[in-house]
Amino acid sequence: MTIQTLLAYFFVLILVYVLFRLLYGPLRLVARVAYRTLLGAGLLWVLNLIGNLAGYHLPLNLLTAMTAGLLGLPGLVVIFVLQRLTA
Repeated sequence: MTIQTLLAYFFVLILVYVLFRLLYGPLRLVARVAYRTLLGAGLLWVLNLIGNLAGYHLPLNLLTAMTAGLLGLPGLVVIFVLQRLTA
């Protein structure tokens, strides 16, 4: 192996490392938001199952799932209040 080949391999490894470091933070943020959105959707689904017994329904869409997932209980209160204000 020549020195040029070794330098090329070293350069590619450094490039891959730098790209990984640049993309790791944003990808981790996207994964965290997606996970919390799925948790919010599951929570809304369970609340809708229970709410069916009382005759109450909260909408289950991407915006409400993200609100419930990212804000938690205050997000559910916001969804509830906004639905009551518009009804």
